[in-house]
Amino acid sequence: MATISGVITAMVTPFTEDGALDLDAARSLARHLVENGSHGLVVAGTTGESPTLSDAEKLSLLKAVKEEVGDQATIVCGTGSNDTRHSVELTDGACRLGADAVLVVTPYYNKPNRAGLRAHFEAVAEAAGDTPVILYNIPSRCVINLPPDFLAELAAEIPNVVAVKQANDADLGPIEGLDVLAGNDGVFLRCLELGGTGGILVSSHLVGAEMRAIYEAAIGGEAARAHELDAELQPIYEATTVTSNPIPVKAALEMLGIVKSHVRLPMVPASQQERVAVRTALERHGLLVAGGATG
Repeated sequence: MATISGVITAMVTPFTEDGALDLDAARSLARHLVENGSHGLVVAGTTGESPTLSDAEKLSLLKAVKEEVGDQATIVCGTGSNDTRHSVELTDGACRLGADAVLVVTPYYNKPNRAGLRAHFEAVAEAAGDTPVILYNIPSRCVINLPPDFLAELAAEIPNVVAVKQANDADLGPIEGLDVLAGNDGVFLRCLELGGTGGILVSSHLVGAEMRAIYEAAIGGEAARAHELDAELQPIYEATTVTSNPIPVKAALEMLGIVKSHVRLPMVPASQQERVAVRTALERHGLLVAGGATG
């Protein structure tokens, strides 16, 4: 199977003011991201507020984005949950709509043991058929960590498990049989230097061209250039984490006039203090004119 690589943006899900899915805005955002550095997009992931999207909405979002930019970018659909039957059905639906890969998070809350985790991923991978499966290790949200040895076992045992989004920075490093993708923006370059193939990223909504330049410099052997670019982006990475994702990046996108910042409960809009932090970072990076309103 093809390598999962490059700058893959975990795309926010645009909503209207009344909370409805805004597919026109999603198409426009997808086009913007691909034209500004993204090799691929994840729809219906954590940044896309997947817990508050219905399956029908997730598939509608996938269909719209696939139609808009599917010939120019790798389109990944988040299909994981803590209910194997549900994940199987959603994975089947996403693959039928032409997802290039599916992103499958560790089952959360019910805390299965290793045998249960293995059975879960086997069932979802079977539903995916020939479509690549990207595992998503994020213990900060799921409680369970998938250690490197277990991830390597899954890769060896399940043919279409080909990559992992590694959001446990402590375990970042090569894993036999898997493409390793940075799950946190701040370790994107480190991941590439350790042999990773890319990242599933948030700040690429705002500085996608520069993150792509980091990727190209890193794989092209221009380490000093990659580090210079990465250092310049640290304030942007920090601004997108001033509160729970995706609140800050949606605020930033609204400030830049790209999409509205509407979120669904239990997410709430950025506070004034959070908006100031986001706007300050955008101004200092030259994305906004300094001294403007902080709204």
